[in-house]
Amino acid sequence: MALSSAQAPDRAQRGRSGPGRERKGSMKELGRAIRYLGHYRKLTTYAYVAMVISLVAQLMVPQMLQNILDAVSRGMVVQQFNAAPAAAQQVILQQSGMTLEQMEAGASGAQTALYWAIAAILLFAVARGLFSFAQTYMSEASSQGVAFDLRNVLFSKIQRLSFSYHDRNRTGQLMIRATDDVEKVRVFIGQGLLLAVQAVLLLVSALLLLTFTNWRLTLYILPILPIAFVIFLFFGSITQPLFGKVQARLSALNTILQETLQGIKVVQAFAREPQAIARFDRSAGDLMEQQIRVARVFSFLFPVIFMIATLGQDAVLYFGGRQMIAGTLTIGEWQKFSLYLVYVFFPIGQLGFIISQMSQAQASAHRIFEIVDTENEVVNKPGAVPLPPVQGRVEFENVSFSYFGNTDPVLSDISFVAEPGQTVAVLGATGSGKSSFINMIPRFYDVTGGRLLVDTYDVRDVTIESLRRQIGIVLQETNLFTGTLRDNVAFGKPEATDEEIFAAARAAAAHDFIMSFPDGYDTAVGERGSTLSGGQKQRIAIARALLLSPRILILDDSTSSVDVATEATIQKALDKLMEGRTSFVIAQRISTVLNADRILVLDKGRVAAVGTHEELMESSAIYAEIYRSQLVEDAAPQRDDAELQFLPDAPLPRKHNGKAQVSSGTSTEAAGARGANDATKTAGSAETQGGAR
Repeated sequence: MALSSAQAPDRAQRGRSGPGRERKGSMKELGRAIRYLGHYRKLTTYAYVAMVISLVAQLMVPQMLQNILDAVSRGMVVQQFNAAPAAAQQVILQQSGMTLEQMEAGASGAQTALYWAIAAILLFAVARGLFSFAQTYMSEASSQGVAFDLRNVLFSKIQRLSFSYHDRNRTGQLMIRATDDVEKVRVFIGQGLLLAVQAVLLLVSALLLLTFTNWRLTLYILPILPIAFVIFLFFGSITQPLFGKVQARLSALNTILQETLQGIKVVQAFAREPQAIARFDRSAGDLMEQQIRVARVFSFLFPVIFMIATLGQDAVLYFGGRQMIAGTLTIGEWQKFSLYLVYVFFPIGQLGFIISQMSQAQASAHRIFEIVDTENEVVNKPGAVPLPPVQGRVEFENVSFSYFGNTDPVLSDISFVAEPGQTVAVLGATGSGKSSFINMIPRFYDVTGGRLLVDTYDVRDVTIESLRRQIGIVLQETNLFTGTLRDNVAFGKPEATDEEIFAAARAAAAHDFIMSFPDGYDTAVGERGSTLSGGQKQRIAIARALLLSPRILILDDSTSSVDVATEATIQKALDKLMEGRTSFVIAQRISTVLNADRILVLDKGRVAAVGTHEELMESSAIYAEIYRSQLVEDAAPQRDDAELQFLPDAPLPRKHNGKAQVSSGTSTEAAGARGANDATKTAGSAETQGGAR
């Protein structure tokens, strides 16, 4: 049951559909899901063969019942013959055209036929029970296999969809499609589909047997079948959209539940429990109303079906009774015809159940393949080659970028080169495009204009996997996975040795707090790292990136969740680790980027300035403003009011004759030096105190 084989039926079917393109649900998607049974051909074949044998055993019972009734009738005739006077016996023999020996032989043959018929009924009942069990078990096993394949295909697709897709879709909705929608399809394939095939075979076989038994009587029930078929199509067309809305509202309810549980601490901290309950109540009410609409439709469907079946039975009772009165239909034939008639009306009575399961499965299959068919915006182009080991040169060549469906560019005409081993600090106000800038490098998003090169390779010309394996990333939002601390550190390199894991943890200043736990590296991590503090989670994430020993490092505000002492410890380790590696650092604290080789200042998606700290203090008003505000912000907790009185402001450059100038440049540099030295001293003191403690 390899995943690649599970994906096979889809390769020829995938189009350019996605959540933004509305498609009508049809049997096409359900047919695609049914074709996954091809991966379990043997089990499926056995299930349907067992169903056919069970059906044959079921169809033989009415014939055996006719034999029993005919044998009983003959026995009763013989008994009446024996009880009649001799003169009457002669009259009976003359009228029936039988001899006395034949009449006696018929009496003994009736008993034998009765015994054989009863034995045959018991045999067929056992056979039907055994093969029904085999049919149910194997159909359930094959449907579970289909569900396994569908979930894997869906999960694999979701894993490979670009960031832009996840930006537009909620987690709860995706979860429902991988769980409840897949289950709806599975139930139909394991039960509804088998029931539908069985109903068709039973209906056709029963009609043929009815025709052979009494073709005139069969003609009276034939008009019922087209009526039932029309009802089947009519209710199917009505209920499929209704079930689609049920699944959509279930997704909305699941999204609210998932978001609320994920943010339960925030909900309780702001005393928003009543509002959260009211929001959930409204969504649950919408789901209930939609389910009631579906129930209303089916409460009308079932009586209509049974009314039609009853009309057919009434017609057979009337016309069959007339034939019995006329002597053209025996008691045994009548009973056999009645049982086969039940086999005709029974599938018609099951139409409601089949329609219900098929409509649900059809709506769910549409939602599943809507994701499977979604075109990924970031994929390996045909002929993409693996990226060889790189030196770490990164070049942005007139790069522009816009998010999906947005015409306003987030980045515009970015040109920048980071040489191997350089540390590049990326600064800018909120919304200036810092995160978008670094997300281009590992191809979380693709550029919409220009080129991005890594060691002269356009990142779109190499495989995504080979590119990302050479990039270590610590995102602003830290995510840890359920498991142990060891598992989380080794997430990107599961085969790493303990020595490699310990070294990465030490470099990220995580080893000491990990060893302080009773179970050390085998300590279990709660959901999303809930058992760890923000700083501890951040250090685990840093260790996770460092373990890969990448040539390119991306640190997206990676020290924002730690205190000053821990930041200083991490910064020392990172400074040592970043030697010889190309590093991109996004930080809100100016003290973490003072030693960068180059500082890139972004403003409204454009490069506002590039240079070293000293150069930018002289030439960039934006950088000087960031520096001044950040310096005061960083220094404020570390100085008393008296010290802050004498902290000079970093002057802003003013333009003169089109060129940026800075007044009191000497005092500005002195202030910068003093601020940096003070921040370093304070961090070092805090670290020392932390170590002493």
